[in-house]
Amino acid sequence: MNVDPFLDTSIEWIDNPLEPIDEDRMTKARARQNSLTKPPGSLGMLETIAIRLAGMQGLEAPDIKKPAITVFAADHGVARHGVSAFPQSVTAEMVRNFSAGGAAISVLARSIGARLEVVNVGTMVALEAMNGVVDQRIAAGTADMMTNESMSEAQFAAALNSGRAAVERAHDAGADLFIGGDMGIANTTSATAIACALLDLPAGDLSGPGTGLNADGVRHKATVITRALVRHRELLKDPFDALRCLGGFEIAALAGAWIRCAQVRMPMVIDGFISSVAALVVNTRNPDIGARMFHSHRSAEPGHRKVLEAMCVTPLVDFGMRLGEGSGAAVVVPLMRLACELHNHMATFSQAGVSDGSNDST
Repeated sequence: MNVDPFLDTSIEWIDNPLEPIDEDRMTKARARQNSLTKPPGSLGMLETIAIRLAGMQGLEAPDIKKPAITVFAADHGVARHGVSAFPQSVTAEMVRNFSAGGAAISVLARSIGARLEVVNVGTMVALEAMNGVVDQRIAAGTADMMTNESMSEAQFAAALNSGRAAVERAHDAGADLFIGGDMGIANTTSATAIACALLDLPAGDLSGPGTGLNADGVRHKATVITRALVRHRELLKDPFDALRCLGGFEIAALAGAWIRCAQVRMPMVIDGFISSVAALVVNTRNPDIGARMFHSHRSAEPGHRKVLEAMCVTPLVDFGMRLGEGSGAAVVVPLMRLACELHNHMATFSQAGVSDGSNDST
């Protein structure tokens, strides 16, 4: 089932049929929620999580036993314009930190018992072999979107296929939930540019601090994005062209992962701003993919709110996070597991001998 993104550069698979959601299971799950010893709807989004998971997994008793996390790492040519508070060398250094188990997502993965994989799709420097790191480096970072299209057609295909391959590895390993994360200095600049193109909003409305820019830095970042949007304006009507011209290898890999998750009926949890922009790209092409997504949290990055609103979704939590790496998505896995526990193990009114209020005349 696994695909090597460099041996197969075709992306015809992106339009393969999506695995259907089991509507019958969702109906039965909804009926069960209404029969449990609680007022209907009183567990709020915990009920919704269980019902949706039942339909996605096609199971009477939904559960999350083997979550998988893949972090895609790559550098961005636009970083040369000073749009990040950190140097590009940090991307490669963080890949080493992931491998050594010292990053936030490493700690979270251990805590929730998740399989963690890092895929290098385009660091500036070639990296040594490392435990837990898959080398699928497409190039030494993308081209500078201020002066060129970020990716060639072949590079874009390789990035999409890298995301596809990651999901297939997780699927083959028995994963029942997929989280995609990102690492790449200047990737909030690329993600903001894509969001501006797809939402037809000015860069000043969506640009944020990213790695910690001050107000002047954010204004400069917005100026860089605006110039890139003007340069590529004739190619930005199609979501994939917007992603190819303005995006990063890791954002394209995330987009490929989201598509493949929907095709193999793998529930997916979207992290923050970068992951959500990749989700916006694929939802713009095919809105049915969105029904198979959970949105974990609302990032403190200002553009994230606009992206979530455009997809008409409500995230599970709002903790003010903006780290990336898939960290926000990993944080909500325990909540999702609790939703399953409540759904599967609470007593019904009939089992508990508790009146359900149906004969209450008050």
